[in-house]
Amino acid sequence: MNTTAERQPRLPRNVWVVTVTSLLTDISSEMISNLLPLFLYNVLGVRTNIIGLIEGVAETTASLLKVFSGWLSDLLGRRKGLAVLGYALSTVAKPFLYFATSWGWVLGVRFADRTGKGLRTAPRDALVADSVNQKQRGLAFGLHRAGDTAGASLGVLAALVATLAAQRGAVLERHTFQIVVLLSLIPGVLAVLVLWLGAQEVKRPGKVAERPRLSLAGFDRRFRLFLILVVLFTLGNSSDAFLVLRAQNVGLSVTGVLGMMLTFNLVYALISSPAGALSDRVGRRRLLVTGWLLYAFVYLGFSRVAAGWQAWGLMAVYGVCYGLTEGIAKAFVADLVPAERRGTAYGVYNAAVGLMAFPASLIAGILWQGAFGWDGFGPAAPFLFGACLALAAAIALGFLGEPVRGGEIP
Repeated sequence: MNTTAERQPRLPRNVWVVTVTSLLTDISSEMISNLLPLFLYNVLGVRTNIIGLIEGVAETTASLLKVFSGWLSDLLGRRKGLAVLGYALSTVAKPFLYFATSWGWVLGVRFADRTGKGLRTAPRDALVADSVNQKQRGLAFGLHRAGDTAGASLGVLAALVATLAAQRGAVLERHTFQIVVLLSLIPGVLAVLVLWLGAQEVKRPGKVAERPRLSLAGFDRRFRLFLILVVLFTLGNSSDAFLVLRAQNVGLSVTGVLGMMLTFNLVYALISSPAGALSDRVGRRRLLVTGWLLYAFVYLGFSRVAAGWQAWGLMAVYGVCYGLTEGIAKAFVADLVPAERRGTAYGVYNAAVGLMAFPASLIAGILWQGAFGWDGFGPAAPFLFGACLALAAAIALGFLGEPVRGGEIP
């Protein structure tokens, strides 16, 4: 009689190394990212439309590079080097936030940080996909997202402890932000070392018949349709900076916001791995549809929220939404494309998500506070917009159907 271990082989070393790398990176990143919109808004006095511009430009930069780095990893047949370079660049950029005195300075740091993310994301995802077979794909990406999000939880917790120790008032102060920036460098450096020393290249079966093309030509029709739906959904998925600002808008203090984000990340981490394993058994699409419908519910709730505890509760549900979608969507991409073009596919997928981040965040900021003398529709508007697009994308995805699974490894 077969044992459970025989039926489900252990996940390979690369999956664990990438998971630990992402955990450490997210500790570093989340220590800063949830305080950054408050630093811009409370310390530097920046309006929401400028915050949207900063986030949009940063994410667009990453997105354009994701296409190129994924294609390049296919061309070279190597993933690790590009991933290590990307993590290293992001780590080097972070300490410059310590000296930031204007939003232009913050934009420059975010640009460099997201350049690093653009270089690493597609090759890293392709490395994970190359390392496992189709029956472990959802579990592998779910575990990676769980590690990533556990790191985010620890990062928020570290920021919360540092803020409680250094903060004197309810509004974020410069010296508190600077202390958190310095502390964030420790896990950032460790993440680069773990990936550099621990990951191994995966030899893919056979030889690529031709030079990989930097285009959608030759990809399955369902992959292209899925990209269109991802674009539609992401256009309403503005930066989480707006959720942070909305929570502060209805009464949460700096420590309350960090507690809310800690709750989000804990729920996200707990859901991701079992949801990924479940998608291996029941299919990815139905879980993605459920996640997008939950997203619409959360954003509708944020449009109506009137108290800090309500925002906190909605962020817990938001964690469920992310747990049902982030890792599973990447496993779904691997189901849809051949093995030799995974790098390019992940580059295109991540680019589709990131390129929409610019208009999504810019639209959200303008809908909230307007631009060019117009005062906007108020804080509820960007969330109503996002809820409508998420609902439309979820309904359309329900008609897409499950794919024929992509290429295998031996």
